[in-house]
Amino acid sequence: MRETIELTGMVLKATPVGDYDRRLVILTRERGKITAFARGAKRPGNLLMAVCRPFVFGIFRVYEGRDAYNLHSAEVRNYFTELAQDVEATCYGSYFLEFAEYYSRENLDGGELLLLLYQSLRALLKPALPNSLVQLIFELRAMKAGGEYTEFPPKEVSESATYAWQYILETPFESLYTFVLKPEVEKELKSCVELNKRRFIDRPFHSLEILEMMK
Repeated sequence: MRETIELTGMVLKATPVGDYDRRLVILTRERGKITAFARGAKRPGNLLMAVCRPFVFGIFRVYEGRDAYNLHSAEVRNYFTELAQDVEATCYGSYFLEFAEYYSRENLDGGELLLLLYQSLRALLKPALPNSLVQLIFELRAMKAGGEYTEFPPKEVSESATYAWQYILETPFESLYTFVLKPEVEKELKSCVELNKRRFIDRPFHSLEILEMMK
């Protein structure tokens, strides 16, 4: 029997393959972004069915195939089921998964981005934090993890916005989501993050479109 490998990670995407299988994209701490196939996961009663969905975080036991991994089993640590109870939070969370998939790479350490993603999803469940601010913090820090960012705001902004920018870039992940901004400062920060996104990101993300339609 092939040796299994234990990887800590989160499911970014799950798509059906054939009648019974699912193809997973998982961001892992040890090997970055991987593709894994869950054979028979769509069969009634299959133990893999519950873990083959986005947002699932845990320990994934896989073995290597020719072109991808095969999922043997998983130990779930968090399903983030609370997100499903809030349409807005689900949209923001799905957007974070898209963003993380864009910046993650195969066979590279994914620990920094995985921790950021985990903390950001938890932040969406905090009523005191505006989701729009959580988005800006996540985007800027994810771009830093990907090596595509500017050390200072890309245009002239207030001292408060400059401080917020540098705080987001430098503070430990555990302390990232411990502040709020005045609306005018958040607006300045948003304009700067948008400039960086246009400069460094070459594709659109669609998960937040439903929120625009609901306005």
